[in-house]
Amino acid sequence: MTTDVTKKDKPWLFRTYAGHSTAKASNELYRTNLSKGQTGLSVAFDLPTQTGYDSDHELSRGEVGKVGVPVSHLGDMRALFDQIPLEQMNTSMTINATAPWLLSLYIAVAEEQGADVSQLQGTVQNDIIKEYLSRGTYICPPKPSLRMITDVAAYTREHLPKWNPMNVCSYHLQEAGATPEQELAFALATACAVLDDLKSKVPAEHFGAMVGRISFFVNAGIRFVTEMCKMRAFTELWDELCLERYGVEDARYRRFRYGVQVNSLGLTEQQPENNVYRILIEALAVTLSKNARARAVQLPAWNEALGLPRKWDQQWSLRMQQILAFETDLLEYGDLFDGNPVVDAKVQALKDGARAELALIDDMGGAVQAIEYMKGRLVEANAERIGRIEQGETTVVGVNKFTTTEPSPLTTGDGAIMVADADAEADQIARLEAWRGARDEAAVQAALAELREAALSGANVMPASIKAAKAGATTGEWGLVVRKAFGEYRAPTGVSRNPSNRTEGLEEIRAAVDAVSSTLGRKLKFVVGKPGLDGHSNGAEQIAARARDCGMDIHYEGIRLTPAEIVTAAQEQEAHVVGLSILSGSHVPLVEELMERMRAAGLAEVPVVVGGIIPEEDAAQLRAMGVAAVYTPKDFELNRIMMDIVGLVQAQKVAAE
Repeated sequence: MTTDVTKKDKPWLFRTYAGHSTAKASNELYRTNLSKGQTGLSVAFDLPTQTGYDSDHELSRGEVGKVGVPVSHLGDMRALFDQIPLEQMNTSMTINATAPWLLSLYIAVAEEQGADVSQLQGTVQNDIIKEYLSRGTYICPPKPSLRMITDVAAYTREHLPKWNPMNVCSYHLQEAGATPEQELAFALATACAVLDDLKSKVPAEHFGAMVGRISFFVNAGIRFVTEMCKMRAFTELWDELCLERYGVEDARYRRFRYGVQVNSLGLTEQQPENNVYRILIEALAVTLSKNARARAVQLPAWNEALGLPRKWDQQWSLRMQQILAFETDLLEYGDLFDGNPVVDAKVQALKDGARAELALIDDMGGAVQAIEYMKGRLVEANAERIGRIEQGETTVVGVNKFTTTEPSPLTTGDGAIMVADADAEADQIARLEAWRGARDEAAVQAALAELREAALSGANVMPASIKAAKAGATTGEWGLVVRKAFGEYRAPTGVSRNPSNRTEGLEEIRAAVDAVSSTLGRKLKFVVGKPGLDGHSNGAEQIAARARDCGMDIHYEGIRLTPAEIVTAAQEQEAHVVGLSILSGSHVPLVEELMERMRAAGLAEVPVVVGGIIPEEDAAQLRAMGVAAVYTPKDFELNRIMMDIVGLVQAQKVAAE
């Protein structure tokens, strides 16, 4: 049988997730990638932008331009999309708490370009619930956050009918340790919470079409068969929910539309060249099955566990997609797995597990009410995942098996890893100050007052946000209005301070903890802190949970603390050791400030340990500041870290005597 290649399916959108340093530098990167055949943009914003702070805020120090591009005002958004016609683009913006604001800036720039706003295509992630569970860039409590999600959806229905107003993100759930069943259930529960709230904001005759505009952003891990079956289960469960729960009759609106980034969690610092194979296998999981094929795919770079990828590294990931789409015959055939008994059985098992989890969440009142439950489940599942790797039950090539290696020529020499521009933060702040000085302050304040009124009255926040964007308001000013109107929020950590029953295999460490605690005269006190705006809390949670299981007295308050707050906690808790987790690349300035404050507070003798994605030259710098130990992703054996901590406290006690 021959295939009519004239009917070959269109490929998915090719994206790379990108943004760094400044809007101008990121614009150059976007235009380069588009010239190489990328067909959609995927914008990464820095942490101050994601959490509603200006680049010169105290909490922004060291975070500006690190994990994405800083966008503080309309001028930054103009520069970001300079010479890129937005009416012709399909733009994904990975933004959540500040999604109404960034979409407002995007609309304002599109209008300046002369675009027909009704033709704009793209997505704002706009999923706050997973921020409470796994990513940490929330601002407000759950209920007003949900309200702003549906405000965006209702506004786009009327003014941007081709725009996806919400991208339910299960990607970070898997990064936080979710099982496939949990990933399915927690994401679908989030979508249901949004749709339940949206029903009152759009006319009934338009509700089905709005259901059709909800998209998903998922993760594809290395367990290829499971991940492919998970996507088929997602497709079938979403169709079922849309039809049975929401009465959506039109099959077009029940289609499960998703974009994907394949798993960054599984990328290894050890033998990083192996990550190329991992990325390809994970990409196959979301492209081989036609009936569950991704609508857009973005692949990480092979060296993301080491630091910022270079342009060449991103090009390599893009070429992988292009070879799969254009050189193979994948797009010439129907679904390869329909009727396969193994696949059918696995899909059914995943659906059954997800339905059971969904029923539990529904019994609690839905996703918003179940946040603490879901967070606890993720922390436990992640602990089990890490334990399996430590014990060798799960093989990770180059990490816990086949660890002998030749030196990699890809990771040696000058420029092997891109380094963030050290002057980018100062440049961004200078331009921010100039922007404030040149704008019409009265117009800004009037627009912000209108935004405040909309927030307090229950009116849709989008029109006032767009007006504030055009007037010249800043991200921090928009964020401050929202904070004052709705209040701030600290999400549950998922780490109980209660004694744990998970003690198997920890006997030696528990004995060592008991011995040093006896010498100290009280239980070893371990303060775990996350300074700065980095919300990736998985590592801190697992360190705190393992320390608890080993018998230490832990103090962990969660994310987004200033160095001053962590030092205060160390004083009040009479800490024997302080552990910091920083994955945003901001470790040098944040640790420097913390160490200065520790010395000023008379805590210079308390050992400080730091974990994160930290290049060796930076690790040496941290040790020179007085940091006792530095851990990176290659240090996957948590029990060894626990014994190190005991040793540090023991040594400090001996030195003090």
